[in-house]
Amino acid sequence: MPIIPMNEILDDAKKGGFAVGCFNCIDLWMARGIIKAAEDENKPVILCHAEVHYKYVPLSNVMPILLEEASKAKVPVALLLDHGKSFDSIIMAMHLGMNAVMFDGSELPIRENIIQTREIVKIAHAINVSVEGEIGKVVRPSDAGADGFDDASLVDDASLYTDPDEAADFVRKTGIDALACAFGTVHGVYRNEPKLDFPRLAAIREKTNLPIVMHGGSGLSGDDYKHAIKNGVTKINYYTNMALYAGQKIKQQISVCDEPFYHMIGKWAEQAIYEDVRKAIRLFSGEKE
Repeated sequence: MPIIPMNEILDDAKKGGFAVGCFNCIDLWMARGIIKAAEDENKPVILCHAEVHYKYVPLSNVMPILLEEASKAKVPVALLLDHGKSFDSIIMAMHLGMNAVMFDGSELPIRENIIQTREIVKIAHAINVSVEGEIGKVVRPSDAGADGFDDASLVDDASLYTDPDEAADFVRKTGIDALACAFGTVHGVYRNEPKLDFPRLAAIREKTNLPIVMHGGSGLSGDDYKHAIKNGVTKINYYTNMALYAGQKIKQQISVCDEPFYHMIGKWAEQAIYEDVRKAIRLFSGEKE
């Protein structure tokens, strides 16, 4: 199946009232596990690679793998650069074959975020590349893994959440295809029970009428996912639980294997990724685990 534009996948999800999983992917084993899970659930999927993971695997190294595996998939797949921070990074991702890019200008002043996002949209849309923008700040606590750098005290700081009126203005002035917003989720492992602002999320949906993206999608309850999707979330970014589950499974396998050859680790990882992603896709689709 050909690689599908992300905006088409998200529009279908928005109409269908479910969310598409967007899974960070840094190697072949992850790509195969994620796609197999999506195929077995017969659901579309988005494979992404985040700028924070370049230190593990450069984008130029992983892109041939993502392109090859996505092109062979039996379900719709889009390829996304996740949390692109610079113009150069965005352009490189499109050049290498990403058909969707997320420009994360959330740490910029709102006016500068609008200007830079708008310019990226002009370039991307000219070559049929979808664009996700972000307004508000999803905290990345330094004590929660996920390459965090924010102080944990910011987790409950509602002043960082997305303002619905600013979101509407941002969408109108930039022309983005999907909006990442902050309403109480965090990147990484949740150290405390998350407190999600669903009324704020509903207001953002009402004022923007765009597919809404939830970052920090690992570790929430089934009810959290259900309410988030009901209030407009159409794309859920998910990595931490998947990576942690795979690491734990590999550790278990090594502990009972007399001769754990290196090549065996990849297959263990692929199976673990498959198991966790399949559960996640069911949750995002409104099904039970």
